[in-house]
Formats: sequence, structure tokens, C-alpha cells
Amino acid sequence: MTTSLSTSAPPTTHHPLSFTQQFLRLFDQGDGQGPFSARYNIVVGWRVRGRLDVETLHQAINEVAAKHDSLNATITRGDGVAHQTIQPPSPARLLVVDLPKAAQEYRGRKAEELLTEIESGSYSLQELPHLRAVLGRFDDEDAVLALIVHHTAGDGWSMQLLIRDIVTCYARRRGHDVPEQPVARPYHEYAAWQQENAGSAGAVAARGYWRKKLRGARMLAVKTDHARSEGLGKVCPVYRFTLTKELSEEALAFAKRNRSSPFMVLLAAYNVLLNRLTGATDLVIPAITSGRGQPEFQETVGPFFNFLPLRTDITGCESFRQVVDRTRSTCVEAYAREIPFLQIAAESPELMAEAALDDRALCALQVWQFATVMEGERIGDLAVEEVRGRLFSQPNGTDIPDGALLTFDIDPSGEIYGNFAYNSNLFTESSIMSMVAEFSGILRYGVAAPDSPME
Repeated sequence: MTTSLSTSAPPTTHHPLSFTQQFLRLFDQGDGQGPFSARYNIVVGWRVRGRLDVETLHQAINEVAAKHDSLNATITRGDGVAHQTIQPPSPARLLVVDLPKAAQEYRGRKAEELLTEIESGSYSLQELPHLRAVLGRFDDEDAVLALIVHHTAGDGWSMQLLIRDIVTCYARRRGHDVPEQPVARPYHEYAAWQQENAGSAGAVAARGYWRKKLRGARMLAVKTDHARSEGLGKVCPVYRFTLTKELSEEALAFAKRNRSSPFMVLLAAYNVLLNRLTGATDLVIPAITSGRGQPEFQETVGPFFNFLPLRTDITGCESFRQVVDRTRSTCVEAYAREIPFLQIAAESPELMAEAALDDRALCALQVWQFATVMEGERIGDLAVEEVRGRLFSQPNGTDIPDGALLTFDIDPSGEIYGNFAYNSNLFTESSIMSMVAEFSGILRYGVAAPDSPME
């Protein structure tokens, strides 16, 4: 299905890469895998209720895709200076499928099965725009809309902006009087701002902090089940789990009582886990942040995520509360001085040495807690709600460039959902499941008896 674009095509222009895009280039081995592969995507789905005009939906998707330069950019990855080239907008792909008939109580599972199938697919990085959509219809008034964006062109925050803009644009095209969305600054302006800001006094001071903070540090890598040199084939399974409702509530309440964010409490438990796995007490954990510290770019679609090495020394900690306190201090210091990871790594040349070992790999952590912008809200004809709390593991998901990634999603209801994505050529499912089980036990005991000696 194609429709004409109402936005006039801008002239082709070249712009520098952002630091995030430059960082991703470090993992590009030119082997069809990694950050520039057809599998390095982010997929988010929403239940859409209301009678849907498919042609108008496609027009809205095209209009939104045309206004975001990151979705229309090609990246040159040669040996010289890499850059991104903004291409004239072209129609986005929209695939419409009829889902199997199912009673209302089973449709949530069918929606999740659709997203799992989409995540296991490949989507050419050469085909623009970097936004695709799949509409799965249960009936004329109940559907699942999945958006697919290549990770070099967007992030989790971007997906929320896109669905909001698409539904708003759809409503306007259907004749509804809905408020205009804020004008988004183009992503290439953010990349340019980063280059200009790199020499600012604040950035220089931050680099000085990281130089001192990471002196003698190594990013903590865990022992893998398989060495890279074994040359095993790689897919990226996802092990999904849920913290019990009671544990989720206790963890969030504990965080509030202790003047900590939920991320700090989850990171503290992760610190304890990795201490048990490696025996290390000087822990440098790779955490993925939103990277959106500049208010003027809050509405911008693009890859802003950052890789932040959080160093916490838990030597002498006898209780979980003490680990949380030290973790909180680490986070407060680090987030106040956040700069792109490439700038941080330049101040600590040996930081990634351990991660390069044949039988070691990084296990990064990220926690999502931004409020979804479409949570059952009705705009015009449609009510839209994100498909959250996915419960079923899958044998192959979107690509993880190297190692493993543990993600927690804190639902607006307060429940905490987790997924652990990993490289199958490095880790086995049993090891990942064991890590999750031990993490849950550490968190449960820690928030229930924070001042008791840790086991």
C-alpha cells in the first residue's frame, strides 16, 4: 500500500553522526550482524480500538515519517569520516494482516505473538524511511498496530513520540479538532549541538570527573558459557519474566523511603548479583540511559540513548541498604556529569579491556519508567494503549550487538516486567534463567530486610 506524500522533499544534505551513532560504529564488524544489520530494530505495539480507516492511517504514517530527518537518513560507514545523508521522504511500508479469530480474553496473547513474529524479522537498513508498520486486525474495531524503527534512527522515547503523532495526524485527517503537536527540532541539529558542546566548559569538567572516577577501572564482564572463538552461530533470544506484584510494590516503596529512584534499587541488586558471579567488589556496570538531557530536543525522534559506566565500590558493605546508599551516590554523581560514552571512554583507555576477552561479555542494564503518552487515551475515533507486560519468551528477537541486556519496564500500574536478551553464541538460556532467579532472590531479601547481613 502506498500513498502520496504531502510534505515537499528537502534537498539531499550531509550531516555529522551523533556520538550515539559513532559509538554504534565500534560494534560494526561488517558481517551482516550488529548495529548496522537488518535485525537491529526496536518494535513497539499498541492495541487500537475504534473503527479504523486503513488508507487514512497510512497517510498519517507517511506524513509523520516525512517530518523526522532521522527516519530518512542513510549512514556512510566507509574508512573515512562517516556522515549521515538526509534523503527526500518516501512512503513508509504498512502491512495489514487479519489475525486469527479469538475471544477477548485471548487477544492479548495473540497480540504478543504478533509482536514476537515481527521482532524476529529482518528489515533492510537501505530501505527508507526507517519506519515500518504492521496492522493486525482482530475485527473492524479492534487491532494491533506495531511500529518498527531501526535503532540507528530511533529509541524507546522516539516510539512514544511517533505513535502520538500518528494518531493525532490520523484524527486531523478524519476531521477532528485536535491540538497540534509541538514542533520537533531535527535530529541532525542535535548531532551538531553535540559536536559544538564537546569543547564547552561543562563538558571539559565532566571529562575531568570521568578521568578521575574511572582511573584503573575495567567495565565488569561476566564469564560466558561459550567463547567467541568457538564460532557458534548467533541469534538473540529473549527470556521474559515478571517480578511478583508484591515484590514490585515492596521495591518501589523501599526506593521511595530511601530517597532513591527505582533504577537505583534495581541497580543495587544487580551490583550484588554481579559481585556474586565474579567476586569483584569494584563494580563498573554498563547502564543504558535515555540520553535526553536537553529540553529543546525532547520532541526529536532519533537515537539518543547513551552508555554510562556506573562505578560502585561495595567493599565492606554488609547490608543491602549500604549497597543502595553507595549505588545512589554513584548515580547522582554520574547523571549530573553525563556526557557521551565515546568521550568518557577516551578518558579511560583500558575501560573496555575485560569486555574484549574471548570468554567474557558485558551484561548491560536499562530501566524504562517514562510515562507512555498513549495509555488508553482516545484521540478522535481511536483509543490507543501500549501492549505492555509481555510474558512469553522467544527464541529470537531483535539484535543485541554483543553480550546481554537486562531490561526492566516499570508499568504505570506499579508492576515490574523484565526481559533478558542475550547472544546465543555466548550464553545459554539456563545461565540467563539462573541469573534472573538469583537477582529476584537478592531483591526480595534486600527490600524485606535491608539492614540484615547479606547472605
